[in-house]
Amino acid sequence: MRNESIDLRSDTVTTPTEPMRRAMAFADVGDDVFGEDPTTNLLEERIATLLGKESALFVPSGTMGNQLALAVQAAAGDEVILDSESHIVHYETGAPSLISRVQLRPIPLQSAADDPIAALEEAVRPPQYYYPRTRGVCIENTHNRLSGAILSLETVRAIGAWCRQHGFFLHCDGARLWNASVATGISLADYAAPCTTVMVCLSKGLGAPVGSLLVGPRDLIVAARRWRKMLGGGMRQTGILAAAGLYALDHHIERLADDHARARRFAEAIADDFEIMLDPPPTNIVLFRSRRRVSSALLMTALAERDILVSPGPSDWLRAVFHLGIDDDRLLVAATTMLRVHSELAGRATTVLERQ
Repeated sequence: MRNESIDLRSDTVTTPTEPMRRAMAFADVGDDVFGEDPTTNLLEERIATLLGKESALFVPSGTMGNQLALAVQAAAGDEVILDSESHIVHYETGAPSLISRVQLRPIPLQSAADDPIAALEEAVRPPQYYYPRTRGVCIENTHNRLSGAILSLETVRAIGAWCRQHGFFLHCDGARLWNASVATGISLADYAAPCTTVMVCLSKGLGAPVGSLLVGPRDLIVAARRWRKMLGGGMRQTGILAAAGLYALDHHIERLADDHARARRFAEAIADDFEIMLDPPPTNIVLFRSRRRVSSALLMTALAERDILVSPGPSDWLRAVFHLGIDDDRLLVAATTMLRVHSELAGRATTVLERQ
């Protein structure tokens, strides 16, 4: 019988625990399009309170949450500044050009800039009519393509103050903001306070099967609800899904510290053979690449043949993400298999070079 895979591709691969499934099965539901699903309403109220915002809206995905934030805060032809490695740039299939019809201005805001305010000052457009109008800024916390890097509260506050000074909105793609909060001890509300809107995901580290929420001022969330309906996100009895989110809030936030600890242990275990992008990894994402120039694509394929699944990161990096489906035993198997397969591939490459 084929062994069960150890899936490190993403924290989205988690499946609901049995207690979460029971919470979903017995959820009190109604028609959310009419605003009558009590479980969804409760989830939205709790998330808004946790992040210190007036209102929240349940949406099917983080991508929809991000796109709604752009749609209700920018007009067609406006420009939004964001990090060149951000999720909105790389993984949302060009949605801003289709949905809100805004132009993105990617800059090294988080990925390389030592002084984000200087980078923003350089990127903002002059007020001449022939330039696109700069309308807002998006940040990502934690940052997926930067190995789960945490944007410091000091920096978030500085960017927020700069946006307010210029009359711009600040949106935070906080898909993994829970991880930043657990890792630093800083509250979600403190991280969210400088931002106009924030999107948080339930279906990543918190282990719910579906769902994200967009939070912000009440008038923006009312407008976002209309956009959600236009995009097909009015899902009726969403309480079945919202119940999973409520369960996750009660049981799966504090345990994110376990994922962070396992990410650090994994990085330590493979560090002699692999370069680690952020060492130690600050949260649950480890980006790594061979110190012996073994192709990442080749290594990923060889690992998959041995039931260890990782995903490609930027350039030649590979990504391993730790989540509630990975315990200490699976961590050990993954690390030891990684080292063995890498050694085999590096040995083969050396032999080929010697024959040439």
